[in-house]
Amino acid sequence: MPLKRLLQFAISAVSVKAVFAHQVPLGDTIEQPETWLSKYGPQIDQPFSGPLAFSHMTYSRCLEDESAQFDIAVLGMPFDTGTSYRPGARFGPYAIRSGSRRQREARGYSLAWGNNPYEQGSKIIDCGDVPVIPFDNVLAMDQMEVAYSTLLNRPIASNQSVWAKGAQLAKDGRERPRIVSLGGDHTIVLPILRALNKVYGPVSVIHFDAHLDTWNGYPGTVTEQSRITHGTFFYVANEEGLVSNSSIHAGIRCKLVGLGDIENDESVGFHFITSDDIDDHGVPAIIKRIRERVGDTPVYLSLDIDVIDPGLAPATGTPEAGGWTSRELKRIIRGLAGLNFVGADIVEVAPVYDHAEITGTAAADLVHDFLSMFMSQSPPTPHALPGSWSRDEL
Repeated sequence: MPLKRLLQFAISAVSVKAVFAHQVPLGDTIEQPETWLSKYGPQIDQPFSGPLAFSHMTYSRCLEDESAQFDIAVLGMPFDTGTSYRPGARFGPYAIRSGSRRQREARGYSLAWGNNPYEQGSKIIDCGDVPVIPFDNVLAMDQMEVAYSTLLNRPIASNQSVWAKGAQLAKDGRERPRIVSLGGDHTIVLPILRALNKVYGPVSVIHFDAHLDTWNGYPGTVTEQSRITHGTFFYVANEEGLVSNSSIHAGIRCKLVGLGDIENDESVGFHFITSDDIDDHGVPAIIKRIRERVGDTPVYLSLDIDVIDPGLAPATGTPEAGGWTSRELKRIIRGLAGLNFVGADIVEVAPVYDHAEITGTAAADLVHDFLSMFMSQSPPTPHALPGSWSRDEL
């Protein structure tokens, strides 16, 4: 056999042997590739990923899941057919949840509050949105009232009291969950007050807003339902006996017909603090005035995002120049901790008018403040700065 053919035969034999050496006999198992869970662990949500629940918290359709229990619920009310100017707040719950994506339970500690609201022993969950009908305001108002009452009458999740004063304030002596509502336009507060009234009776309202919202109607009102808008709901609430004569506005700066609007506002049960009062009197005086006004009564906090200057929160239906900064507002809210809060809301976020999500982000941060406020027995003490530089409370 020629040398060349002999070498070819030898190479072929070696190749065949190598192939058969790698064959797996029948019956032997093939090594499985490593799984995601074994290699990387749980499938966590990044700030920019995952289902859209507030701060990535537990999400439940609480209205249909009657077994869902909680101490505090976040509830969306995507209603905006009570607006008088720019609509779009039906997308507010989505925008606020989207603005909360960088927040989460495991990283919820705030230096300003000195606590993490998710580590205070209360169960906090996102209960989704009320499926509000956008074609019939009478029906929508009833849907929101029934939804709120449904959650308000659930037993608390904790085995022990998380807010003992709540039982003392309730007509039947039973502690109730508390709800943070995401609007929606400001009209949503009327069905909320109707639901709260069944449990607590008339409540004092702390109302952060650029506008009074106590007008008795708009031109062209010809039906009972058309009286109810985002600028008249407090007037109707007063007629129904839902608000006590110890309520207060903060941040007012809207244009008025005249002083008659103020007289009407007082008859509805409100005093007011203007946005300029923060320059003339300072934050501590504003906090003191609010606390003195509502006293030891059951308190509902309603926050229209337009209380913040539109340069910092442009995504709203009725913007007014000259508002407070988000930092000033957050400082005032911290000063209200320890009051008898039975619930809270943030409304009028209309993301179509937003830029870079700055309004949604501010609103989400304020909701986090509400949760810490619910958990605190008194305002947090300002931190001392390191070194010899002392500071007075802002």
